[in-house]
Amino acid sequence: MLKSIAVRVSQGTRYIKDPRRANPIGFRGKPVIGAGDCGTGCVACVAACPTEAITLNPVQIDLGRCVLCGDCEPACPSAKLTFTSDFQLASTERGGLMISASRSAPDPVKVSEALRKRLGRSLKLRSVSAGGCNGCELELNALTNVNFDIGRYGIDIVASPRHADGLVLTGPITRNMAEALQLCWDAMPEPKLVIAVGACAISGSPFEGSSAIDRSFLERFKPTLYVPGCPPHPLTFVCGILDLLGIAS
Repeated sequence: MLKSIAVRVSQGTRYIKDPRRANPIGFRGKPVIGAGDCGTGCVACVAACPTEAITLNPVQIDLGRCVLCGDCEPACPSAKLTFTSDFQLASTERGGLMISASRSAPDPVKVSEALRKRLGRSLKLRSVSAGGCNGCELELNALTNVNFDIGRYGIDIVASPRHADGLVLTGPITRNMAEALQLCWDAMPEPKLVIAVGACAISGSPFEGSSAIDRSFLERFKPTLYVPGCPPHPLTFVCGILDLLGIAS
């Protein structure tokens, strides 16, 4: 017993005390688009992007499609594109995920007073992988570990949709998972919300337009929160949820 206590003391505090102030060194997060001019007729960044997340005139990056691969940065001869370790990328609007030189960050998550009053002290989430590669799913699993510990905010991942207040969607929604996703949603009691996690869930990227996916679910049920990334950092999810519910760290 004394040895176990000594080990615990030597490890110190392992959880992230204030997620909003964390600094995940080495994480490729929010892109920055410089104000300088592009070379005449240059489309190098567009050609390098595997998910058509970049558009020109002006240069914009859609975080809902961007997989944060970083291929555009070395391809740009004007050094106009760089990436930071900023993980606070979530937004409550799909259009809020657009980044440009004049719009340097996603639109802030809007606090939902209705959700805060009803779910601010106890939010139960059911995760559904609708054809995901397991990248986003692994990061969601990390939410309950000692580092991120979302349970301290009254937020838990539950096994049954009947116990859930929100559906956490990952993956592009394959045709084989479309019905299962709908069944899970139907089993959840009202009121309920959808949280789209990862580029695949938000836009289908890089599978957008494939005949193997069926995204009609999101046409019927608009997500309350978008958490971009490929996969998103657990802190992106944590801070997005805390901001949505108006929870202080």
